[in-house]
Amino acid sequence: MSETTLMILQYYGAGAALLAAFLVSLNLGERITGWAFVIFVTSSIALIAWGFLNDEGQGIGWQNIGLLCINAVGVYRHLIAGRTRAKRKEAQA
Repeated sequence: MSETTLMILQYYGAGAALLAAFLVSLNLGERITGWAFVIFVTSSIALIAWGFLNDEGQGIGWQNIGLLCINAVGVYRHLIAGRTRAKRKEAQA
């Protein structure tokens, strides 16, 4: 893998994680938080690729496999299940 590709994966993963964490910290609502988790998912995918394509990054790769699972739960809770809860509230009103 070229050094340029590895550098792009590494810095995209780090930058996307920072942006997503900032969005979650702002607590701007369920929809924004859900999209922040989507950004977290892309960050984890980039860092998994970087970790396993880089000779010294397997620890980061494995860590991000775990984070990918956690972030997928966040996407589900805030974007998919959140819609279901909203529909139930509308039906009850």
